[in-house]
Amino acid sequence: MRLIVGLGNPGEKYRRTRHNAGFMVVDELAQRLPLGAVERLDDAWAVKTELAGERVVLMKPQSFMNRSGPVVESALRWFNIEPDSLVVISDDVALPLGTLRIRARGSHGGQNGLRSIIESIGTEEFARLRFGIGSSEPVLDLAGFVLSDYTDSEVLRVQDMVSRAADAMAALVEHGVEPAMNTFNASKAQPE
Repeated sequence: MRLIVGLGNPGEKYRRTRHNAGFMVVDELAQRLPLGAVERLDDAWAVKTELAGERVVLMKPQSFMNRSGPVVESALRWFNIEPDSLVVISDDVALPLGTLRIRARGSHGGQNGLRSIIESIGTEEFARLRFGIGSSEPVLDLAGFVLSDYTDSEVLRVQDMVSRAADAMAALVEHGVEPAMNTFNASKAQPE
């Protein structure tokens, strides 16, 4: 069984913000798949389903981005899943909008949700899908930028990215990290 965690911030105020890319991808997967009962976890929405023939748990921590780690650690224990079967979907301001990057492991790269998870579970050895939200213009207020909504001109590209990210999760589960990397790390959303 795999745990697929989308990172974001709970609440209507943050629903359409750049920082909620992980939530958007988990929501897309939840729309595509037959869902089991919602699991009762502290500070998380989680549901069991099947993706590409494998049992998975889709999860959205409800503890805010910077405190995702303890929630993920608790879910790994609850579902008896090892960290090497964890996949985390997060935004990445260093990647241009339209870019997806799958990695088998790695550092947090300054992403506070990933930092919290690494600190809580004590390893960087888990897969992640980074969802590019970067701007072509210099960003002076990083916190304000990641907590801002997408512009009208970005919405279609983001919808395409969310769909491709859900496809990437299916490929990762069915074929493994490396084949998914080879397919999805090279592709980009259509330009504006």
